[in-house]
Amino acid sequence: MGRQDLAARVDDLLPQTQCGQCDYAGCRPYADAIAAGEAEINQCPPGGQRTIAALAELLGRDPLPLNPDHGVEERQPTVVWIDESQCIGCALCIKACPVDAIVGAAKRMHTVIESECTGCDLCIPPCPVDCIHVRVTADTMPPPDKALERAHHARRRYRNRQQRLTRLQHEREQRRADKKAAIAPIPDAATARGKDERQAVIQAAIARTRARRARLRGGDSD
Repeated sequence: MGRQDLAARVDDLLPQTQCGQCDYAGCRPYADAIAAGEAEINQCPPGGQRTIAALAELLGRDPLPLNPDHGVEERQPTVVWIDESQCIGCALCIKACPVDAIVGAAKRMHTVIESECTGCDLCIPPCPVDCIHVRVTADTMPPPDKALERAHHARRRYRNRQQRLTRLQHEREQRRADKKAAIAPIPDAATARGKDERQAVIQAAIARTRARRARLRGGDSD
């Protein structure tokens, strides 16, 4: 099995929270590192022992205990909620959420879509007024098949967001390029004709001056 294929299979087993607790910038980079032999299989607290066991089976290795340097395994799902009375509408949490689970607009109240929240907690550090809080849900941990289904749903939302951000970035760059092109002077036919006429006038003046000097030199020789 090639490294990319192995990384894809590893990624399929991860919880897709994109939380970064594994010390990588998302689930796929962590999967790539595992496939390359650069990371251990026990660095994912959201996946916990269930994910470690699945990765060990895939890779033909013995399971390991979760590395506490990366966090602890949650026994119940968690989500975040926003204290709307304290929210100032800065939109920093919206930018931080990897799955677009927070809705709102600048200077408007923000709200978490609880059913889409993966519990990554990435929205908490950017909040300047500490109005985002963690809440343990009443749900129990889903069975493995449901957990993977939810993970793959979260991955689709994450990829859709990444594609949207890439598209918006390209559109911004195109607008800047169009604006720069609009500002740059573009010589039209009239401008070019005027330049040619000025050059003709200058050349004619030079020719007259040379002719006058030639006549003067001729008069001196007489």
